[in-house]
Amino acid sequence: VQLVESGGGLVQPGGSLRLSCAASGIAFRFASMDWHRQAPGKQRELVAAITRTGTTNYADSLKGRFTISRDNAKNTVYLEMNRLTPEDTAVYYCHLNLGSDYWGQGTQVTVSS
Repeated sequence: VQLVESGGGLVQPGGSLRLSCAASGIAFRFASMDWHRQAPGKQRELVAAITRTGTTNYADSLKGRFTISRDNAKNTVYLEMNRLTPEDTAVYYCHLNLGSDYWGQGTQVTVSS
């Protein structure tokens, strides 16, 4: 199983980013996927999740700004992030549980002017 995130970077407050997570080694269309993030000095937290049928769930504080989606043809899950604030600065990780936890390497998102 391999999860590879991309799309992070430096963005100004109020800006947007779209993260991607490409999965391989699994029957992606049957997998529930989620995004987590870890800010400096803080615990890793769940950001958003999407089931194999497309049902989504979000951290309460992020509802309305973040959108998770998936493209089963591309074995990829996305995280669209809008109206970003400095508090969104973190390393964002793609995650999958198939009895064992699988994590990507993470992609850094920095929100700063």
